[in-house]
Amino acid sequence: MRGFSVYHFFHQSKFSALLGLAFLLVGVVPRVSAQSIAGAGSTAAAPIYKVWGEHYQQALGKTLQYDAVGSGEGTKRIKARSVDFGATDIAMSPAEAQQHGLIVVPTVVTGVAPIINLANLAPGQLRLTGDLLAKIFLGEITQWQDPAIKRLNPIVKLPAQPIKVVVRADGSGTTYHFTDYLGKVNETWKTTKGVKNKYDWPPEFIAVKGSSEVAKTVASTPGSIGYVDFNYVQENKLNYAQLQNLNGKFVEPSLENFREAVANSEWISRGNFVASLTNLKGLKSWPITMGTFIALPRQDQTGKALEVLRFITWGYLHGDTLAKQAKFVALPDLVQARAYAELAKLVDRQGQLIGLQVIANPETRGLKLSQVGGIPTSRSN
Repeated sequence: MRGFSVYHFFHQSKFSALLGLAFLLVGVVPRVSAQSIAGAGSTAAAPIYKVWGEHYQQALGKTLQYDAVGSGEGTKRIKARSVDFGATDIAMSPAEAQQHGLIVVPTVVTGVAPIINLANLAPGQLRLTGDLLAKIFLGEITQWQDPAIKRLNPIVKLPAQPIKVVVRADGSGTTYHFTDYLGKVNETWKTTKGVKNKYDWPPEFIAVKGSSEVAKTVASTPGSIGYVDFNYVQENKLNYAQLQNLNGKFVEPSLENFREAVANSEWISRGNFVASLTNLKGLKSWPITMGTFIALPRQDQTGKALEVLRFITWGYLHGDTLAKQAKFVALPDLVQARAYAELAKLVDRQGQLIGLQVIANPETRGLKLSQVGGIPTSRSN
């Protein structure tokens, strides 16, 4: 096996070949009786794990209990081992993951959209640059009829009213990626605010907890602006603004435009999951694209990490269909192959590798979606 590369193996092989080699490498898959797993974290990712969980239960009879408490809290809980996995929109550095004995992999891709509540405007009719968006959230632009907004939207009838800014009060991966973008397009934001997942916002801002509360508050507050993940825009039929991307094009948040951002990222060129997906080149690239991640223990002490690995693998294999259903983008095959290589590092109590074999096990792959509700599978095995 000299020269064997787990990454190249996953990238180049079909699961039929993978199954046989997995047994040669790591022996027999341990059987566990756990019928449920518990996760907590990202509110942005809650819809995709809800969809994955529902179909996983139908296919394999195992349940997911997911607590949407925000990325910051989800990270705390998995580090404390009070849940079976933590969900976060902020990728841990390899050093941090190693320090806490965790495997961290991306699951799906989405984007952050600025949402607005302005009467008589169609979705995407308002245009903003990143610099203008930053000035609104800095409190420098406070009126919808500010000359800078009017110059960019000469034919849009803007209301003569103050801008009511809605923000996240809790630790949020959505906030992290939103401000990562603002820091790249506005020097004042970069030098005075930086990139964080939680801020002490000005008292005149409306601060709420969770993406769903941001969506509800903007929808019920005329003249407001906020930021949420794309799936909340779709589910709640919210109005949104176009943004100018790095290529100078005004674009709308969409699955297609998130894909283009990923295609131009280090996720593809270097396999670097920690790399930011914001403000990337590409004619259609959405400038606030982001990934979302699952963190699980690198050493399985209870059998639950094994169940989490089965859950992730099942989600990957049915990813295209389920991601689209939840308004997310499934991982490109190349990125997914790199994620499998990380998951293959899972070990048991004795330090023996068990991850690769679990990924290859036909039982993990479960039933086709067409057998649990008439949804066709989208990936060939």
